[in-house]
Amino acid sequence: MPLKSPVKADDLLVVLTTLPNMEAATSLAKALVEMHLAACVQITEGVLSVYRWEGSICEEKEVLLSAKTMASKWEAISSFIKDKHPYDLPEILALTPEQYEPLYGQWVQAEVNSKT
Repeated sequence: MPLKSPVKADDLLVVLTTLPNMEAATSLAKALVEMHLAACVQITEGVLSVYRWEGSICEEKEVLLSAKTMASKWEAISSFIKDKHPYDLPEILALTPEQYEPLYGQWVQAEVNSKT
């Protein structure tokens, strides 16, 4: 399998994290947009997570956040989420879409680089 080329600063990122409830998810989503760390954050309720934690199998209802940003914001957004997150070990994943509508990508870049 060929290796994927390194992420470039102007690549679009989709950053994912899960939170325990809608209140925490909405608060974090608004903060990410207000701080220009994300152009848009989608919130999906009703996610069921099954995982092993400290030797036990756990099953929890969670809320999924999907934040659209740029690779240049990765360090800042991941640090911000980690700092504000209620979990001891939050899931923070970044995916780089292979394809996306160019005007949408330009909008995301303009929003996260905006100072207003």
